[in-house]
Amino acid sequence: MKHVSSRWLTSLILSILLFAVSVIAEAQQLTKIPRIGFLSTGSPAVISDHIDAFRQGLSELGYVEGKTIVIEYRSERNPERLRTLVAELVRLKIDVIVTAGPTVTRIAKEATSTIPIVMGFDIDPVGSGFVVSLARPGGNITGLSRIGPEISGKQLELLKEIVPGLSRVAVVGNSTQPGNAQALKEMEVAVEALRVRLKYLDVLTSNDIETGFRAAAKGNANAVLVLGSPFLGSYRTQIADLAVKNRLPTIYPSPEFVEAGGLMTYGFNINDGFHRAATFVDKILKGAKPADLPVEQPTKFELVINLKTAKQIGLTIPPNVLARADRVIK
Repeated sequence: MKHVSSRWLTSLILSILLFAVSVIAEAQQLTKIPRIGFLSTGSPAVISDHIDAFRQGLSELGYVEGKTIVIEYRSERNPERLRTLVAELVRLKIDVIVTAGPTVTRIAKEATSTIPIVMGFDIDPVGSGFVVSLARPGGNITGLSRIGPEISGKQLELLKEIVPGLSRVAVVGNSTQPGNAQALKEMEVAVEALRVRLKYLDVLTSNDIETGFRAAAKGNANAVLVLGSPFLGSYRTQIADLAVKNRLPTIYPSPEFVEAGGLMTYGFNINDGFHRAATFVDKILKGAKPADLPVEQPTKFELVINLKTAKQIGLTIPPNVLARADRVIK
């Protein structure tokens, strides 16, 4: 009888231990802290505003970085090294990847078809093959569309408004940047109505920047339009300085250029896009599938003008253009 009782007691203790272990495991699973991968080709210093906007969006949704959510930041301009970083995030089995631009989105797409990917922005998600349609993405990718090409035409219109007798515009871009071709096509449509000619200057290395502006000046360009790319963004101060040195009215893809001394910018508010990307992350962490979350288009556009720079190059900004500016730097 004592032998039976001993066996029964041992069995009971084992059952209690197994139950305790299962409860602890379940509790750990329930309290698992989500891990987000944030990928960019730009250095943290260049995209600090984008990161802050994303963090702010998460904070407003109740997340506390380091406590209720962990963000793994990875940035690299070299595509091969970036692939290594993406592979590292995939091995970590993170819950969501947030991408800062089409280059990293493509590399992330090649690395995983199961981990959800949220685009901070993309010029043409359908044309790039990231989603089936904006309304029904259909895969593991969703997020924000920048609608960049259409903006290029509007930028040309603004240059026409502020530069008397505008007839020749130098377009500075990086041909390796996805979306450049679409932007140029949009501008080709706009030039017919505006009666201006374009000269594309491909900037692939830092040495090409000064060469490009020198070519623009020698080619009698009346103005310059700089296309968006993380590479050009990392040299924004040099680009802005060269535009002033050559007295060339220049319109840029983002406010960071204007804050660095550039003349003006008009376009999608990228910080707003990253702020909204946090909402996609929240929905996915709560069980939504990227395939069912429609890609959103921009809701905020901004015109920023630097009057100090306008004075330096001897340009007077028309009052009707100034009145439309969201921000004026004096």
